[in-house]
Amino acid sequence: MTKETPDVFTPAKLGPITLRNRTIKAATYEGLTKRGQVTDALIDFHVRHARGGVGMTTVAYCAVAPEGRTDRRQIYWRDEAMPGLRRLTDAVHAEGAAVQAQIGHAGPVANPKSNKLPALAPSRHFHLTTQTVAKAVTHADIARVVDAHAYAGKMAIEAGFDSIEIHMGHNYLTSSFLSPKVNHRKDEYGGSLENRARLARDIGRAVRDAVGDRIAITAKLNMDDGVPGGFWVDEAIQVARWLEADGSVDALQMTAGSSLLNPMYLFKGDAPLHEFAAVMKQPTKLGIKLIGKHFLKSYPYQDLYLLKDARQIRAAVKLPMILLGGVTDRAGMDTAMAEGFEFVAMARALLREPDLINRIKDEPATESLCIHCNKCMTAIYGGTHCVLSTEPAWGSASA
Repeated sequence: MTKETPDVFTPAKLGPITLRNRTIKAATYEGLTKRGQVTDALIDFHVRHARGGVGMTTVAYCAVAPEGRTDRRQIYWRDEAMPGLRRLTDAVHAEGAAVQAQIGHAGPVANPKSNKLPALAPSRHFHLTTQTVAKAVTHADIARVVDAHAYAGKMAIEAGFDSIEIHMGHNYLTSSFLSPKVNHRKDEYGGSLENRARLARDIGRAVRDAVGDRIAITAKLNMDDGVPGGFWVDEAIQVARWLEADGSVDALQMTAGSSLLNPMYLFKGDAPLHEFAAVMKQPTKLGIKLIGKHFLKSYPYQDLYLLKDARQIRAAVKLPMILLGGVTDRAGMDTAMAEGFEFVAMARALLREPDLINRIKDEPATESLCIHCNKCMTAIYGGTHCVLSTEPAWGSASA
């Protein structure tokens, strides 16, 4: 470890806050909310990761509007959710970790059948999984969604969160505007990259104006939609530069893939088709059996699989950056630090072993037990967990 390369286990500044170390539990939908409310199981989930040593844990997914949920059970920002969110942040803080809320609007990824509200997209779009059509947003919709992000930022402060992560990835609403594959608008929100990035920039500035420096702001930004004609890294570089110039975020976490068009592209590893079919209702179950292999594709896994593209963003901006994707051990953490990333984000490895951070700190040669089978993805309907873990699974929080 050179003098210039920080140790991943040293404290680090993230905007106005200081994390006890440079590790972040990345947002993974927990499946542990009930009627849009925090449950004891959700609190236990994040306490377990805080106790396991992360510098900050991320609560996913907190929608900025009721139609922006991927499922009706998810939290959306309103007064009724606040007492539970405060209990959650207090519990995480008691373990010495910071806690971040992921905010965003699912857009065309939302489930209108579950929400009983229309899904929104930059242009009309058919969603293969839900077999529904998202409606094109109006200018009034756009203004409302931007304001809702600012409101969510204020609510996050009241609930005791240390940071918010604005979701600009995976073809959720903001990401779908960035993608020429999904955005076919002819107005000032479509066409050129400057126009397609307008919503992302408007949201970032609105959130910053609303919260100032009272809370850290990060953004999860796509580099590659994983589909031909989608958003790509050369455009991501420019959007990252714009976000930096706007002063709207304190750090960037680069991601990839499309929950709408190619969901497995982010995760790499196996595509658990049989397990997904087993937990789905008809006709989705039949659809997965018939055409699932064309939608849920397998991609080879390797450690630090997003580093190659994220390195290009790292070279283009001075903002602190969080490396996501295949960070599983001390060697990967050290590589990220040496490459100029200020933080690392981990997801599946921590689902397998919530105490992995403490164990790596105590014994640097510790190896993750995660085999990237991705079967944890199929557990979200009753409490996200590693199906291979000896840890007890969460109780169902469905409603």
